[in-house]
Amino acid sequence: MLDYLVINARGLAARFHKDEDGIALTEYLILLGLLAAAVILAVIFFGAQLATVWNEWGDWIATNLNAPDDIT
Repeated sequence: MLDYLVINARGLAARFHKDEDGIALTEYLILLGLLAAAVILAVIFFGAQLATVWNEWGDWIATNLNAPDDIT
């Protein structure tokens, strides 16, 4: 009888451990989804402004550092 209880307790512990891994995976997937949504929203809200700044930097580099217009 005691052997039966020990075997069942080990099985219960193994199932509990597997359930914890599933919960951790779910939490990481939720965090990954939130992070992806934040990046998408940042690009939507700030994309035009970032493109303007990027072009200004490129123009400054081309003007001040004598960078070639076309690199081939």
